[in-house]
Amino acid sequence: MKDLFDELRSTLGHNKLRTSLTGFAVAWGVFMLIALLGAGNGLLNALLSSSMDVMTNSMAVYPGSMSIPYNGLRTGTRIRFDDRDVNLLEAPAFSGIIDEVTPQVSVSDTVSLGRESISVRLVGASPVLADIEKIRIIKGRFVNPPDEKEARKVIVVGNRTASILLGGDEQTGKIIGRAVTMRGLVFKVVGIFKDSEGEYDSTCYIPYSFMNVLKNGDNSLDQLKFTFHGLKTEKENADFEKRIKKAINEAHLASPDDNSTSYIWNRLTSDMQANKAISYIRIALWIIGLFTLMSGIVGVSNIMLISVKERTHEFGIRKALGARPWSILKLIITESVAITAFFGYIGMVLGLIANQVMDSTLGSKAVDLGFMKMYMFLNPTVGIDVAVEATVVLIIAGTIAGLMPAVKASKVKPIEALRAE
Repeated sequence: MKDLFDELRSTLGHNKLRTSLTGFAVAWGVFMLIALLGAGNGLLNALLSSSMDVMTNSMAVYPGSMSIPYNGLRTGTRIRFDDRDVNLLEAPAFSGIIDEVTPQVSVSDTVSLGRESISVRLVGASPVLADIEKIRIIKGRFVNPPDEKEARKVIVVGNRTASILLGGDEQTGKIIGRAVTMRGLVFKVVGIFKDSEGEYDSTCYIPYSFMNVLKNGDNSLDQLKFTFHGLKTEKENADFEKRIKKAINEAHLASPDDNSTSYIWNRLTSDMQANKAISYIRIALWIIGLFTLMSGIVGVSNIMLISVKERTHEFGIRKALGARPWSILKLIITESVAITAFFGYIGMVLGLIANQVMDSTLGSKAVDLGFMKMYMFLNPTVGIDVAVEATVVLIIAGTIAGLMPAVKASKVKPIEALRAE
């Protein structure tokens, strides 16, 4: 074995330029594959981060306006949602699919604590909204059923809002149990939730039932949200959305064919479409990366063919002196594996370093859209398992690439090899 490695070191040392160029092709292939997959993962993670904040098996229904004159109502007549629409979705006709319905309405207001105050978007919410929107409670609790039933004056604030009201104190938990004022009314803070990353708007939640009190009997709704089950395909979801629109049109005396009276955001359908697009992007990234990797493999194969041709005379002498075909085969395959393994490892390490550089630079920067921040890259990295697997694949491919010229060299007849120039 020692003789084999000594001979390998001697062979590679005598052909430094050839070995270096081959190694560069191998290292570049692995590097580009890992860097490309890392960048792709960063883009996809940033895309997915926004959809992780809501429950996928939920829908949001928004009121629109009539686009078709009907029942004496003109085009442009606005549809006004109220509690009757909540009852509509809770009717037996939808009970086999819809689980829980929550109305939602919001107003702009100012919340004060002592000398500190902040403008917020005040949302009237029922307890189920915390699950639908995946509101992450840091301390305390969200609006609960007794709050809703008794129309209690309680409020749930975001961590940024809590910090501002406490005069910049980062120990936001101190606000739990404190009394804040709004419109001359006193509300008890019962919970703190984590604000969404990158959003500037400050949101607070109070019981939906008390929001009706603040609105002086105006029971119009901004939107309806509900969870559902049993819809597995995009077609099933589309058919169900048509049923909802038809029921809303009938309840509001609109044309059955009018699709503008309401708008539905089906998060499950959006999730299905996003996952499908993401799978295509991942496949495309792997295809591009593998073709890049193939360039290194082709380089190894070509170099091995050249090496065999140059050493044909040497192999003839070896066989004339009694060398077996296996010894020649082993020598060439070992050279191929050594080049791909060594330079493949270098490419893997450099690729992982490149991903870490992207993560520490692009991964921590956000684009300011004015009303929120959006991350272009989020965790643009590749798992060490993927990097190792890519390197192993390259080593195996390099072995196969060196196998064909090795077999050819092992079969050459000594007399023919000795005649080779």
